[in-house]
Amino acid sequence: MNFDTTHWHTEKILRPRCAATLARRLREQGRKIITTNGSFDLLHAGHLDQLEEARGLGDVLFVGLNTDRPIRAAKGPGRPVIPAPARAALLAALACVDYVVLMSGTYEEEPMRSLLIPVRPHIHVNGPDYGPPRRWREYPLMRELGIRGHTVRRRNDFSTTAIIERLLSRHGGRSASSE
Repeated sequence: MNFDTTHWHTEKILRPRCAATLARRLREQGRKIITTNGSFDLLHAGHLDQLEEARGLGDVLFVGLNTDRPIRAAKGPGRPVIPAPARAALLAALACVDYVVLMSGTYEEEPMRSLLIPVRPHIHVNGPDYGPPRRWREYPLMRELGIRGHTVRRRNDFSTTAIIERLLSRHGGRSASSE
């Protein structure tokens, strides 16, 4: 897949080292930093709910984005549907998102370390499917770093996996463009 990134908000897309420098400056200015993370494949209203609620909790929102390899390892060869550069650009274009951090590592290597350690937010936010913060995989790291957790309320039932399954069932596994 080729991309013309000319008009993408790439200045908002950061590697962890750059995010660390920026977050340190923001904390020195007294800004309240919030993080959330995910794959954000096939961006939908459930994602928007999570991002908007997270942004409302502080002054600056850093969104950790899972890269393609760990998503493929966790969800199978057909995922992600949208490659990481395009997913990052979509997130960066949203007014509620201040910065996108490309998280590194596989799920087993705990990519959350590449978001939470450099950014060191005041609050980290997860969607409703993850339950209370004490049940999150990253909770021990959050406690170690003094980061509070917040679970977003469920407002709707959107899910990327459900959207993909619905499309496949409606089209019998055929390409929608072939009809």
